[in-house]
Formats: sequence, structure tokens, C-alpha cells
Amino acid sequence: MSREDKGFTTFDLRITEPNKEPAVAPAAIHSMEHLMATWFRNSQVKDDVVYVGPMGCLTGMYIIMTGSYTVEDMRQLTIKCLEWILTQTEVPATTPETCGNYLLHDLPMCHWECRRYLDRLKNYFHSEYTKLQIMLNDGRIFADA
Repeated sequence: MSREDKGFTTFDLRITEPNKEPAVAPAAIHSMEHLMATWFRNSQVKDDVVYVGPMGCLTGMYIIMTGSYTVEDMRQLTIKCLEWILTQTEVPATTPETCGNYLLHDLPMCHWECRRYLDRLKNYFHSEYTKLQIMLNDGRIFADA
């Protein structure tokens, strides 16, 4: 969990370790976005899902929820989601009418990343968030998430 405010909870799902591992390939994370959004918006928590989408740095996904969910709740939901993704043989909504970049998808690489992340969630899970805040030269604050 990275942030709780205004009735929303933002969960950072870090698929790769920032600045230590390669980012997720754009086509793979785009496919993951379509699949994760489909799963979460049709799951038992669908009424609380506000947003599912990739981090700009391509190291993971953001999930924004209403309601009261713990890190462990999100871990269990994400495990179920990833297991479902690994059974899928196509990415939903990949036509010019349904996707703004419909040619940028890679299901095999998405599956590879999901298997890797699933292993981490099941066997090496840790949850930490630095809540990084940096004062910029002009006095504005940059806050990660």
C-alpha cells in the first residue's frame, strides 16, 4: 500500500525492483493492464475498483480501491488475478475500436512476467514503501505515488 487518502487506497504492485532489474517491456505491461483490469473489474471486489493501470516507470501496476483492504488482501487478490491471467489465450479489447494502441501487446511476455511475479508473491513476498518526498528547487514537493 502506498497511499490512503480521500477515501481511496493506492496499492503499488512492484513487478520488478526499480533501478535494479529491467522494467517490464511496454507491450507486456500493456497486455497485463488489459488482463488485470478485466479480472479486477469482474471480481468479487469489482464495486471497489477505481483504477488499474501501469506505472509510468514500467516497474509495476497501480490499483486504486475504495473500501478497506489490507496489503494481505491485495496480495491474495493479485495472486488469484495472476493465476487467471496465466490461463488466458488472448488479451481482451485489442482492436482499433477498443484500444488506443492495439498493436502494442505481447501475451507470451506478459505470461512470463506474471509467472515471475506470482512466484515472488507466493514465496518471497515483502511489503515496504518508502513514501519518498523530495523538495524541488522551486519549493514544490515531488511525492512518489
